[in-house]
Amino acid sequence: MEDTKIQWHPGFTAAMMLELKENRKDLIFEKEYNLNTKPLEIDLLVIRKEAGVMIANEIGEFFRIHNIIEYKSPGDHLDIDDFYKVQGYASLYKSYGKYVDERKAEEITVTLIREGKPEGLFAYFTERGEQIRQEKRGIYYVEGKIVFPTQILVTRELEQETHTWLRVLSGNVEKSDAGKLLERIQELKEKGERELADSVLRVMLEANQKLVEEWKGDGKMFEALMEIVEPQIQLREKALAEKVWKEGREEGREEGRREGIKGTIDVLRGIGYGDTKIQELIIEKYNLSKEEIMEYF
Repeated sequence: MEDTKIQWHPGFTAAMMLELKENRKDLIFEKEYNLNTKPLEIDLLVIRKEAGVMIANEIGEFFRIHNIIEYKSPGDHLDIDDFYKVQGYASLYKSYGKYVDERKAEEITVTLIREGKPEGLFAYFTERGEQIRQEKRGIYYVEGKIVFPTQILVTRELEQETHTWLRVLSGNVEKSDAGKLLERIQELKEKGERELADSVLRVMLEANQKLVEEWKGDGKMFEALMEIVEPQIQLREKALAEKVWKEGREEGREEGRREGIKGTIDVLRGIGYGDTKIQELIIEKYNLSKEEIMEYF
């Protein structure tokens, strides 16, 4: 599958919000924050409401008040020009306060995120006497003559148990990571968190079609996946049922059933299932013959 077709950034934003969910009430998340003009756009701006609040997630230990985050999709490069571009974003952000020096330079940080280690960038820093210090697994601090404190996250190296949400943003996700993601999703109770998790799940499945095919032969994994997907289908069918109830017509009921089938197909396609497998599931769920379901494909 062409990587350019996959919308990585919504999944990344959802993953970061889940990574920092223990401090959601203490943080403000500004997605695609515009710097004066549309072409200058920060991927994610995280603002700490109170300076003294401790961030539970180790990624957030680095944060100060204003935290500028740049995410590179799998396959995108992270080089020295990208580094200085984001430092430039941070400089512009600092200068656009409501009054002079409203946003203190010492209160601003930069975080760069990429799946693989940017070896060329690290070598560039080393050659010029800057230091790259590995603070924790997959978390590197850039130390030296740079404008704003910067950390670089290598998602492939992050601890699986702690950073499941970011690790699965990959076109080559490991089955153990995918399994851990399903566990994490099932642990979530709040509706908003489940919606964020759904965004991460969809990106992962879209980018890993081969893994989805493997799951179809794994009864346990398939069952776990369907437990996550089923509530989405039920919500769509509930909305259609309410519409039918208001209309109170036989035609409405039949229309609602048809729309329910279409909705189920949409959801299953959205998480990467092929039409052959979807047909099997529709036959079982709606007690239809193969001939009857063909009108929907």
